[in-house]
Amino acid sequence: MVRALMVQGTASDVGKSILVTALCRIFRQEGYRVAPFKAQNMSLNAYVTFDGGEIGRAQGVQAEAAGASATVDMNPVLLKPKGESVAQVVIHGRPVGDFSAQGYREEYLEVAWAAVEESFARLRNRYDVIVIEGAGSPAEVNLRERDIANMRVAVLAGAPVILIADIDRGGVFAQLVGTLQLLPPEEAVRVRAFVINKFRGDLSILEPGLRFLEEETGRPVLGVLPYLPGLGVAAEDSVSLQAGIVRPEAQLEIAVVRLPRIANFDDFDPLLLEPDVSLRFVHHPSLLGTPDLLVLPGTKNTVADLRWLFESGWAEVIRRRAAGGMPVLGVCGGYQMLGKEISDPEGLEDEAGTFPGLGLLDTVTVFRPGKVTVRRRGVVAGTGMLGGLTGVRVDGYEIHAGETFLGTRAAAVFFLERNGGEVTEGASQGVIWGTYLHGLFESDGFRRGFLNLLRQQRGLPPADFGISYARHKEASFDRLAAAVREHLRLGEIYRWLNL
Repeated sequence: MVRALMVQGTASDVGKSILVTALCRIFRQEGYRVAPFKAQNMSLNAYVTFDGGEIGRAQGVQAEAAGASATVDMNPVLLKPKGESVAQVVIHGRPVGDFSAQGYREEYLEVAWAAVEESFARLRNRYDVIVIEGAGSPAEVNLRERDIANMRVAVLAGAPVILIADIDRGGVFAQLVGTLQLLPPEEAVRVRAFVINKFRGDLSILEPGLRFLEEETGRPVLGVLPYLPGLGVAAEDSVSLQAGIVRPEAQLEIAVVRLPRIANFDDFDPLLLEPDVSLRFVHHPSLLGTPDLLVLPGTKNTVADLRWLFESGWAEVIRRRAAGGMPVLGVCGGYQMLGKEISDPEGLEDEAGTFPGLGLLDTVTVFRPGKVTVRRRGVVAGTGMLGGLTGVRVDGYEIHAGETFLGTRAAAVFFLERNGGEVTEGASQGVIWGTYLHGLFESDGFRRGFLNLLRQQRGLPPADFGISYARHKEASFDRLAAAVREHLRLGEIYRWLNL
């Protein structure tokens, strides 16, 4: 019989994803076959499974912590916001259409719930333990009847619920007691215990509050997790987007444009590990400074964010800096923006029409129905500023709508494997280049080689700090698991699950 445990929160970004990740690693360390599960996720950070499906990034990371191959069943419903109250709905890894919030709730919710039931049944047959993550808060009284991510899932799975709150926000006892009181009795009874997250300081100061909480609710505090800086575990969404890492002693500076609809911002996490790199997410062009590399990241709505670049003054600044020799990289939607124009004849991204791009690459992008979600591997073609990296191996994944066509002045960036053959990808023109490959900087040889090209531009000698991103991720999972083992009464959880 499969065992299921659910982590729900008093709000978004209180630590649900991180606690589920830790528990997945702990159960794996104990020798169990474990899988993460989130019935419905709303996120712009996506992960491509090995069979080409699209799920929330957090569930992909949790699967890695569990030592499991990520599947679409781990996140059967993914909502990707596109604009005000409109989201693309992805079911079992494939987009099914764009819905308004009201339209989704009224027309498609039960179809989505059927996908949730189907996916959980498949996971139940394959794993010993399923660690389930809720979404937002289960106590949103205006949404309760249509909530398919929290208590309805707990009932489906027969799962005890841990309720986690973030003390860093303040009012942690009100968060926990208030959430419990707003739940109907038949739902509140499923909450077995509390976890307080991100505590700093002397625990004895908190103890009177913990006693009050247990006496007031009749439920134990399972643990108080400390604030853990620099976890090295990918964040769930842009609600957690950090300012990067600024190192005064760093010899290279990279600036990422903080687009309004930024997606897959964790593409740049591996760069944060390199001691010679400072990386900043920059919202306004007046704060740009003089970085060694300017990056246009991915976005959920290329046309809308391209329009924002022109309206905010970014477009003029990017063009001027590129003309002055500053390297510019565009990833996915950012790559599309670097071209001459974007054509959307059917209005798939925004309103129908053709929109001028930044004109820094001799490329044209056309949006047509359909979406590419696939993992890739290949080598650097060695064009433009990447000329010194010819043949260096890269791994990544594509997740995008639209197809980009190269003109005569642009050259391909990568040669990628496909169906036993080889295809070209990306575009390069001098120090300007773009690619659809997410996760590119996880490839250690490419990451270090590219940074050394930037060092060469500065007249600096090459450097190699011997960093393995794969080993770093594994060590981060183990560090997180060790912290949770130390501060959480795992014996209680094992007792609930008869482990």
